[in-house]
Amino acid sequence: MRKATLYLLLFLNSFRGFSQDSVDAAWIWQEEEGAANTWMAFRKTIDLDNVPLEALTKIAVDTKYWLYINGEMVLFEGGLARGAAPNTIYYDPVDFAPYLKKGKNTIAVLVWYWGRTRKTHEDSGFGGLYVEAEWAQDLNTNASWKMMAHPAYDPTSGGGGGSANRVNAYNVKFDARKAMADWTDQAWYTGGFDDSHWHSPTEKGKANSKPWGDMVERSIPQWNDRGLSNYPSLSIKQGKSTIMLPFKNTTDSALVISAKLPFNQQITPYLKVRSKAGNTIVMDTDNPFNLLQSTYITKDGEQEFEGFTWFNGPSVAYTIPKGVEVLELKYRWTGVGEMTGTFQCSDGFYTRLWWMARNTLYVCARDNYMDCPDRERGLWIGDVADQTGAVFYTLDEPGRLLLKKAIDNTIAYSDGDTIQGLAPGFGAYRGTSSELTGQSLQYIDQGIWSYFYNTGDTSTLENAYPAVVDYLKLWKMMPNGLPEHRQGYANWVDWGVDPDPVPVNVILYYMALESAKKMAIALNITEDIPWYTQRINSINENFEDEYWQGSYYGRQNKPLEERTSALAVLSGLANEEHYDILVDSVLLPVQKASPHMEWIVEEAIMRTGQFEKGLLRMKQRYESQVKMGWLTTLYEKYHPQLRGTYNHAWNAPNYVLSRYIAGIKATDVAWSKYEVKPNMAHLTHVKQIVPSVKGDITLEVDKTADTYALDLASPAQTTATVFIPAKELVSVNGKVVWKRGRFKNKLPKVKLLQANEEFISLEVKPGIWRFEATENRK
Repeated sequence: MRKATLYLLLFLNSFRGFSQDSVDAAWIWQEEEGAANTWMAFRKTIDLDNVPLEALTKIAVDTKYWLYINGEMVLFEGGLARGAAPNTIYYDPVDFAPYLKKGKNTIAVLVWYWGRTRKTHEDSGFGGLYVEAEWAQDLNTNASWKMMAHPAYDPTSGGGGGSANRVNAYNVKFDARKAMADWTDQAWYTGGFDDSHWHSPTEKGKANSKPWGDMVERSIPQWNDRGLSNYPSLSIKQGKSTIMLPFKNTTDSALVISAKLPFNQQITPYLKVRSKAGNTIVMDTDNPFNLLQSTYITKDGEQEFEGFTWFNGPSVAYTIPKGVEVLELKYRWTGVGEMTGTFQCSDGFYTRLWWMARNTLYVCARDNYMDCPDRERGLWIGDVADQTGAVFYTLDEPGRLLLKKAIDNTIAYSDGDTIQGLAPGFGAYRGTSSELTGQSLQYIDQGIWSYFYNTGDTSTLENAYPAVVDYLKLWKMMPNGLPEHRQGYANWVDWGVDPDPVPVNVILYYMALESAKKMAIALNITEDIPWYTQRINSINENFEDEYWQGSYYGRQNKPLEERTSALAVLSGLANEEHYDILVDSVLLPVQKASPHMEWIVEEAIMRTGQFEKGLLRMKQRYESQVKMGWLTTLYEKYHPQLRGTYNHAWNAPNYVLSRYIAGIKATDVAWSKYEVKPNMAHLTHVKQIVPSVKGDITLEVDKTADTYALDLASPAQTTATVFIPAKELVSVNGKVVWKRGRFKNKLPKVKLLQANEEFISLEVKPGIWRFEATENRK
């Protein structure tokens, strides 16, 4: 056992010195613990002689909150779903200074307590608000605050699926006839809201007290709140007719307005209407797997409302009753950071496919990386492993931090020595292990190691490593030199046809061993290296005899499938002499994998160097989806009648296109060194932006039969190896460096590494570079 320091490491990296004795702040709530789906309004007015330059305030809640200062919304949906580990809760650091003024200032907080545990949030059992402000001691939460259960929010709104296999959040149902006046405004004695009839909250405990647990600083930035935006188009759903606002429903029945979004996004819906009291407006999406909606019951007159439970889909559906006049319809798009990575090429199919995969990744990221943003919102670690490669070609720093959070959370929820899958309905907090062996092994290699290699975050690796080695030692070796199969709680490796978990897990175990050995080397834990080496060598020596069947890898008397052969190629266990037969007889024609392992098959074909065939398989698998004009994300499955969600996390063709076609990959930790080796296949133009941890890498390549031009913007603290086709003349930034087989070094930051009949490789330092290769026609 090496977990004596496991949880301690996690908390020491983020603990921020809360003290139950020295801080005059308390968790506050109503006297009862809940109840579930409660919306609680809190207010506090403070008097400032001067506005501080910085007013850093710590806010923690179970579960979500909206912050207002002097009537202005300051933070939309604060609070990170609870659980960095058992007995912890996140707090948000918020700077109040930009919103304060000299004199009276009213702080208002709307807290939404979910009150149930699902897959991305562990319920404490208690609603609560905690505010700590060293710059203003009278702002600290205690019984002097004012509190009121918001009367307009219906706690019986339902939603979320109602079972352990569904989402944490609830429907929002808001009755404007019961709403309070602008309760976020200043106090009544300044001409604002009268809270004299509000209650005093109950003090429930100090910082770091149960049931909320130790406070840990929020591990990712606040959501990127893009404000309220107009929909690109509005139409009447039944008649498909486009409408303009204002629009009044003069028919005898309710009409559904379909409000189209730019693409499938996480949004909250907004409306402004004129109506009589008592009309019910429902806001939903056209996503058949969406489990949440917002319902608004009107008051008299002109009014506006935004539903604070986010949902997703290509369009929002507003059900408008008879007689209601719609003045404005808008949406708020929020998410984790930005999608700063891009890919474009001369074949529009792959440009659109990369864009769809990008959208899929982003809509499956929020409090955690999720399997899907609608049906489950679960942190399945195999899905996270599928997403990991795409993260480093698509998202900026918040996306990388969310991956760190996924790793820390997974390690913290280990069940003894078992790395759990954090699957729906299971988990350490339920006393039931959710080990999915294939996913746990995949996560070690493609999740934890890939994260470290792309970021250089040693502290996260140090935290994860003890759990990695303990888990790998649970596996026993058989007399044939291969690992004994572990089933876990479910013998599952892929949704596709004819999966064979036994050889798949053998290869995934081998890949996990190799990555764990690299971890040990990176952390200088030399005592573990011989154990890894012995098992790696044993599998390497015996795999071919056990699983090579003449034209594919797999078990005798089992149906032919492509996943085992693909993983054999990626792991290096496959004999390179078999590459051609593997591609032509298995990896290209056999198409049984689901998207969970499809990208692995495509990467395996690319790894053999047969890039055109890799693109061909990718097109065959995704063509039907790319042709759907309305579809902006990618399906869970391929089968026409069983596609599942249309926004599922394990689609990663953008990783394959960026890594192998644009040809950009890290060759040293944290992108200090990287390779640029485009493999254009039939393409004539490729453009890529990679948001690396060192900064954006921008690549643009154009080729004809006789010319090749590559433009590269390489960030500081990097060294790039650039591969140029071996033509007669090669110039860099307008100066000839290669002519008729000889290198002429005229640029101090350019170094020739290698030259052969196919490529010339050049090492370049940071900067703006243009490489041109032509045949000498003179």
